[in-house]
Amino acid sequence: MDESNVTKEDTNDSVLVVPGPSKKVSKSAKRKQKRVLPEPYSSEDVLWRDIVALLGDDTVAHALQHGTEWDSPFDFREEVEVEVSTLSSNGDAMAHSPASSPPWVIVAPFALPGERIRVRVYRSSRLHSFADLLEVISPNPGLRDDSHAKCRYFGQCSGCQYQMLSYDTQLGIKRNVVIKAYQNFSNLPKETIPDVLPTIASPLQYGYRTKITPHFEAPPKRVRKEAESGSASSTEKPSWLKIGFNEIGKRTVLDIEECPIATPVLNAALGPIRENIIKNIWGYKKGVSLLLRDSIEHLPSDISSIPSPEDEKHICVTNHKATVRERVDSTYFEFPGHSFFQNNNSVLVPLTSYVKDAIFPPSKSSGPTHLVDAYCGSGLFSLMLAPHFDTVAGIELSAESIKSATANAVINRLPEGKCSFLAGDAANIFSTVSHFPPDKTALIIDPPRKGSDEPFIEQLVRFACSTVVYVSCNVHTQARDIGMIIERMEREGGGRKYVLESLRGFDLFPQTAHVESVAVLRLV
Repeated sequence: MDESNVTKEDTNDSVLVVPGPSKKVSKSAKRKQKRVLPEPYSSEDVLWRDIVALLGDDTVAHALQHGTEWDSPFDFREEVEVEVSTLSSNGDAMAHSPASSPPWVIVAPFALPGERIRVRVYRSSRLHSFADLLEVISPNPGLRDDSHAKCRYFGQCSGCQYQMLSYDTQLGIKRNVVIKAYQNFSNLPKETIPDVLPTIASPLQYGYRTKITPHFEAPPKRVRKEAESGSASSTEKPSWLKIGFNEIGKRTVLDIEECPIATPVLNAALGPIRENIIKNIWGYKKGVSLLLRDSIEHLPSDISSIPSPEDEKHICVTNHKATVRERVDSTYFEFPGHSFFQNNNSVLVPLTSYVKDAIFPPSKSSGPTHLVDAYCGSGLFSLMLAPHFDTVAGIELSAESIKSATANAVINRLPEGKCSFLAGDAANIFSTVSHFPPDKTALIIDPPRKGSDEPFIEQLVRFACSTVVYVSCNVHTQARDIGMIIERMEREGGGRKYVLESLRGFDLFPQTAHVESVAVLRLV
């Protein structure tokens, strides 16, 4: 396929450019582009807040007032030199348009503040344009050190954003993402938001990811016909076949033989898997998304005798229905290959220990006796923290996850009745634990990216447990929910209120822009 004839699109944006190689786009064509405002709290909305902050409220207000916020000063594939001002919360570089242009923002990957870059615009949206990075004209030597990058595909693959940065710098950037999220989305007075604590590092910065999902497309009709006529080789890898991950800014697949952030077990398995696909590619009628998960081969026969990591054999699981086994400290977990489980095992002990210490701070002489684990999944927090509580209740929408969590409690020999797991909507969770004493109950929330919903928050406020620990893979929806919880409790709590005691990021995905966050609320 000739990629020069393919319109470049961003999968996270609804506004598309007019197709055509190096084709100038008329103003009338620009006006016909779809003008779609971002969904609240989406990655596009997060970027929009960063754009407003960079341009300034007055500049944005002027553009909105005069209806010029969609009038891009740049044509499709126009090249321009700009100086990077800052990084977006999504990890991209943001730069003001040249002085000769109206106020506008250029968004490009893999560049750093203070660098002068040359880019090529491929799509424009509301007061900003997306561009490919063509050249770093003047690098920022205080930030950029390309020797840090351990992947030969860095700069092409969309998986990582920060490999050219020192790890300490990455942690600082992620702390700033948490700060901005609460400024932009919590609706809390500034004085009620505590200083965000330094981001907790991952013990592994490479070789940590226990799950990867490379993908590939089936043979196009044209090349399939060539294969059927005998003109295509069945043993060599066809030039059109790409097995890997999405190329940055495109929907095309980048051919990748090795992923340095994946565990060695997964990389060792990837080579033979690729060879098998190449050998059998003509049998595929449609594209495939592969699954590779790092798993312990067998549980120990005696769970009380934990082997050393060196004696624990790991395998690669590729079947969505097969059982995956992981160990966190001395606790074992089993779950189906397609189920959710955190993909960086190395940071799970620091994460669960931090949550435990937040619930039982040294300053408190006594702590909660009951734990409610909402969105409990396979039981990570429930089982890791069970020794510190009299009773634990886990709630999860997925009946399959509840089955796994219940089995995991048995595997780890928890006393009968210590942990109970119930399948049901987390929005109805508190009716199942109405017998728990609120003043002696801690609540852990670990929802999906969309966060919690209003019915859940309303029930949380009515229940009024002593401590809430909110763990989130999306700090922006977390900030929204924390603000709602505090506001509702002030309005309906009869004099009681939740105080946001602490905020901290955890680096579950080094080399990427992603940050996990933990917020602790205390009832006073």
